[in-house]
Formats: sequence, structure tokens, C-alpha cells
Amino acid sequence: MTKKQRYEWILKYFKEKMPEVQTELEFGSEFQLLVAVMLSAQCTDKRINQVTPELFRRFPDARSMAQVDSDEVLEYIKSVSYPNSKADHLVKMARIVTEQYGGEIPHDMNALLTLPGVGRKTANVVQSVAFGKSTLAVDTHVYRVSHRLGLVSEKDNTPYKVEMALTKNIPEEDIPRAHHWLLLHGRYVCTARKPHCERCDLSCVCPTSSADHR
Repeated sequence: MTKKQRYEWILKYFKEKMPEVQTELEFGSEFQLLVAVMLSAQCTDKRINQVTPELFRRFPDARSMAQVDSDEVLEYIKSVSYPNSKADHLVKMARIVTEQYGGEIPHDMNALLTLPGVGRKTANVVQSVAFGKSTLAVDTHVYRVSHRLGLVSEKDNTPYKVEMALTKNIPEEDIPRAHHWLLLHGRYVCTARKPHCERCDLSCVCPTSSADHR
């Protein structure tokens, strides 16, 4: 099977299996999406969704969060990973968004990357989910699944290289959904410690599958 055929087979499968797919993070605005994605680093979406309702009731927008110290935000996010640094980043981000962008999250990638606590993965998620742009965020799930499925090579050994390889081979209109397809497959089927090859519908085309197809 050529790489092109592998991409076509896998994309066709996901389109039929999950034609409509979206982030599992819960949010009510572009600002709240950015906050949720920032909090989700090294933490599960389930945990973030438990934390954000109270956080967003207290801080529904950038202006309200920009007016407090990080200690006040910390009280709401103590149960997430790295709460102190995340609280600090959230307040600094909110102040910049309020002062420089009138409280609105910037659409431009370079502008997003200047915000404290916002890396390329976070910026790509916001651009894709909030603004409908064809960007593909590479988290640990996407990175792992892309390699296991043979969609990228061993030389693609950084998230950025994986992102470039995937976006080169995936049709532009499929790129926003592809992030969620690969992420959810990694979260629930192709898990890190023990992939569930025995119940994976992609095992027949997966070069690393342990499932028996004889």
C-alpha cells in the first residue's frame, strides 16, 4: 500500500465513521475556548470540563479575568496540572487580549503565538475550532497515531514536522476534522500504553498493528 492509498483509506474510514466531529472541550465563546485549551495541556478534557463551569461563571470574558490577580484564578483551577503557571498565563493573556485586541481573541497565528501560555498546538486548535481555518494541531495523541498508522515517517520527529507532513497529504477541507479524528482515535482506541488493536477498524492497514488478520 502506497502512502497515498493509506491516507485515502484512512480518511474515507473516518469520514464514514465520524462525519461530524468536534472538540470535547465545553465552551461558550472564543475566549472560553482559548482558556479551555490552555488549561488542557497535560490534562484531560474531562477534568477541564469539570473545572471550567465555575471558572467561566466568574470570568466569562477577557475583561473580567484581566482585572484580577492570578491567585484568584488559581482558586478555580487547582485540580488541573501545573495550576500556578496556568493561572499566571491566563491572567497575562486576558490582559493583553483586553488591552491590545479590545477583548477579542485575535485570528492571526502570529498574534496568537505572542499570548502567554499559547504555543503552536493551542493556536492551531483555536484557529480551527473558533475560526474555521484549515489548521491541524498536533498533540500527543495525533503525534502517536500518525506514526503508528504510517501516515508520517520516523524523520517526522517533532510536532511541527508531523503537522507539515499531515497537512501536505490531507485535503484542505478535511484538515480541521482530521485533528479530531486522530486525537479521538488515540484517546479511545490507539491508546499510549496498550493500543486496542483487536477492536480497531484500521488494524488491517496499520503497519504497527498487533491484530491477527490471517
